[in-house]
Amino acid sequence: MLAVGAGTASAADEGEVVARQLEALRVAIVDGDAKTLDALTHPQLSYGHSSGRKIETKAQFIASLAGKTNYKSLTFSEQWIQVVGDNAMVRHVWDGADILPGGETGRSYIAVLQVWLKDGGQWRLLARQSCPLKPA
Repeated sequence: MLAVGAGTASAADEGEVVARQLEALRVAIVDGDAKTLDALTHPQLSYGHSSGRKIETKAQFIASLAGKTNYKSLTFSEQWIQVVGDNAMVRHVWDGADILPGGETGRSYIAVLQVWLKDGGQWRLLARQSCPLKPA
């Protein structure tokens, strides 16, 4: 679902751009693509994990994923985007088949709220927080 502020075609267009950035972020997370993660995230990134106890800076977030395969698969569903000026709120459900230390697999199933900021003409992830969900 795409919700737009002020009901303008421009806001709808911006929402589509944010949706493409979100998909690029998902792919970069799966691929461990540090260059793309760097391009998609704001220098002041605050990346909160579903435990509520771990918050990463941009550098920590990228280092935790760079060059690693952490996910066998990752999907974002129930996506909702609302653009308000140079900000966008994004909500989605994250469903990941995780690769754990030792090669075992696990599952991450979480609700995510993200804040994106249009910075220098590009949408960048500024903040993210998640909380655990029980699979349906």
